[in-house]
Amino acid sequence: MASLRERREAVVREHMESENRHEFDVTLGTFDHPRYEIVPTGDVYDGPDEVMRYFEETRSAFPDQRNELIALHHADDAVIAEANLLGTHLGSLRSLPPTGRAFTCRILAIFEFESGGDGIVCERVYFDTATILRQLGIAHDPLTLKGRLATVLNHPVTIAGAFLRRARSS
Repeated sequence: MASLRERREAVVREHMESENRHEFDVTLGTFDHPRYEIVPTGDVYDGPDEVMRYFEETRSAFPDQRNELIALHHADDAVIAEANLLGTHLGSLRSLPPTGRAFTCRILAIFEFESGGDGIVCERVYFDTATILRQLGIAHDPLTLKGRLATVLNHPVTIAGAFLRRARSS
């Protein structure tokens, strides 16, 4: 019989692979209680209907969204996955029209389990939104000339305040 660690790893692998296949009924079946927490945006999708809405929203915007597993790590009541998230922005995401550009971003997903259980109770995902926005052409690297100009034009009050504070402290 497989150990709890082996069962949990198999569940996480099936979860991630079923997301790639867009077999979301299978993905939902890997949960004891479906819940996603998307840390960089603050979004929480709790329950099967909300999680399905998350799948519909993200896959409408990024129909080829997929993950490429890099490594799995085990904790007492969690499996931690390092992966690359990839997709092409071909549909609207909230109020953002499609850019047609692709992105690749390293993510960390913590799959939580109840003590002794092998069904996921929460997937908490961490990633850098700026990485994705830069690749989609929506944001600019603030260390480049283009990024600095965009920052000055988009945030003149903040930049002016920073210069005034700096001048006063000199």
